[in-house]
Amino acid sequence: QDETVGEQASELYRDAQVMLKRIVDEKLLTAKAVVGFWPAARDGADDIVIYADDSRSEVIGTLHHLRQQTEKPDGKANASLADFIAPASEGVPDYIGGFCVTTGHGVDELAAQFEAQHDDYNSILLKSLADRLAESFAEYLHRLVRMELWGYATAESLDTEDLIRERYQGIRPAPGYPACPDHTEKATLFRLLDATHACDVQLSENYAMSPASSVS
Repeated sequence: QDETVGEQASELYRDAQVMLKRIVDEKLLTAKAVVGFWPAARDGADDIVIYADDSRSEVIGTLHHLRQQTEKPDGKANASLADFIAPASEGVPDYIGGFCVTTGHGVDELAAQFEAQHDDYNSILLKSLADRLAESFAEYLHRLVRMELWGYATAESLDTEDLIRERYQGIRPAPGYPACPDHTEKATLFRLLDATHACDVQLSENYAMSPASSVS
């Protein structure tokens, strides 16, 4: 309803709804995902070691997490994602999960059809929707993890606003974002998940995911 952009925004929204309906009705895109859980322990200040099984005798990977570098007010600590995992010395059997989702299979082919018709608008709209669907898929999978697959929050009852404000138990950090800025951690994650085989998502030499509409 904005005076300046409301008309264009409403038109874009209607176009997106039409495109979304076509994607669903004609099954134009394919969504795939993989999720895994492993015994884990903090190692030193900033690392997390991942074990093959609950015997915790074989380390199959190490995640390296940077600690926040900014000066905090009032003596607040600089956090690292490793702080969320108990060290082995405490005797607490802790765990970590990982995932990869994509809604990008089919995007390139359909976008190429639009571009061949000189229809850049619908090509961009398709890619934007696929990106949103990937984020929605990640949100859905995380809810499934909390309530069923890991099942530590079986009684969760959150509305959309609660989800946006992340009022659930647990965190879903992603390599490349501020909590985990090092993209190279995706290599370890993809190996542990066998993500390329499980959901057909490739990592480039610079750790970009392909299809682009993917989240891990």
